[in-house]
Amino acid sequence: ERTLGAEHPSTLASVHNLADCLKARGRLKDAEALHRRALEARERTLGAEHPSTLRSVNNLALCLRAMGQLKDAEVLYRRALEARERTLGAEHPSTLRSVNNLAL
Repeated sequence: ERTLGAEHPSTLASVHNLADCLKARGRLKDAEALHRRALEARERTLGAEHPSTLRSVNNLALCLRAMGQLKDAEVLYRRALEARERTLGAEHPSTLRSVNNLAL
C-alpha cells in the first residue's frame, strides 16, 4: 500500500486476500469491512462490471451470508450473476459459480 498506493490493483488484491483470511478465521466484521473497501475501490478504478470488481461483489456476498445477512447477500449475488451473464456469457465458469452461490 505504501509503495503502490491504496487503489493499485495489487494492493486491492492483497486487501481482498486478507479479507478472505479473516473470514476463514471467523473475524467476519473485519472481513466485511475489507471486502467493502476492496469493492468500493475496484468500482472506482476498474468499473462496476470488471471481473475483479465482480469477484469482490461475490466475496462480500459470501461474507454477508456467513454473517446471516441473507437478504443483503442475495442482492449482491444477483448483481454478480447478472453482470457476469452480460459480460462473460451464461456458460462461463464464473457465471456458473454465481448461479451456484445464489442457489445456496
